[in-house]
Amino acid sequence: MKNNKKQRSKKVKLIVIIAFLLLLTGCTKQLKDGKEVITNEETGQSLTANILCQPTDEQLYETYLKYDDKLQVSLEDLPTCKSFTPKKLKYQSLWETVFIKPLGYIILKLGYFLKNMGISVMIVGLAIRIIMMPIQVKSVMQSENMKKMQPEIEKIERKYKNKTDNDSLMMKSQETMMLYKKYNINPVSGCVMAFIQLPLFFAFLEAINRIPAIFEGTFLTMNLGMTPSYGIAHHNYIYIALIVLIIVTTFLSFTMTMKQQESNSEMAQQMKMMSIMMIFMVSIASLSLPTAIALYWIVMNGFAVIQQFIIKKIIEKRI
Repeated sequence: MKNNKKQRSKKVKLIVIIAFLLLLTGCTKQLKDGKEVITNEETGQSLTANILCQPTDEQLYETYLKYDDKLQVSLEDLPTCKSFTPKKLKYQSLWETVFIKPLGYIILKLGYFLKNMGISVMIVGLAIRIIMMPIQVKSVMQSENMKKMQPEIEKIERKYKNKTDNDSLMMKSQETMMLYKKYNINPVSGCVMAFIQLPLFFAFLEAINRIPAIFEGTFLTMNLGMTPSYGIAHHNYIYIALIVLIIVTTFLSFTMTMKQQESNSEMAQQMKMMSIMMIFMVSIASLSLPTAIALYWIVMNGFAVIQQFIIKKIIEKRI
């Protein structure tokens, strides 16, 4: 029992340490002239001071050249986006090395091959989701085991109701941990998907902001660096469809996840409330997400819905 607790404690500490290290490293830095944020006149996008490669658009190149002294690396010292590799730049940080540069490199190479950065972003997002599928299967399996375990958990709760002495609390904890062991449930593993997806989401955002060839690209008349709010304000109403797709796919994905977690437990109820809040927050945030991130989000959530059916079939065969 003590060994199990120690292992879980070590995993939690490892996750906290890695997250802390990532937070200490550099992120996107806005290009500023004094206090004024410099924006792309054509898209309204705030420009980045620590871009990873040279812009290909002539007007954008001239804008960056004008503020060359504000860039972290001089424009002339930056590689072209076509020749960019993860090792080909002075920026050195854990965040950039592990996430941004490799992800940006993959999107760029595939984008040049397909001649469309938008399609590249969606394919890379889909590939990541497929790679993470075994983790998702394990997570869903644990959710199913949690449902099976719930009656026994409730029995323990009733057994120790109103007992607050140390011996009773210790016995309750031991019996609960025995149940986790019996049903092969690791409480820490439930955080794994969120821990993986969040850095990837922010890495996509970083890559789009810091690699001009990506945010200069277009998909179905939508600029990949432009936000829906800016696009709609400039009479490109296809961005309305983009917002609708973000909200619908997010709702379907979260709803299906909540069904898998369905239970009368207090934790399950809290998760439902958090999911509802997340749907609301994503709906508001969708107005200010760059188009490339919106496409990534739609594909990830759209595939998640399909994935739930696939996982359900896998679990039915295993049970």
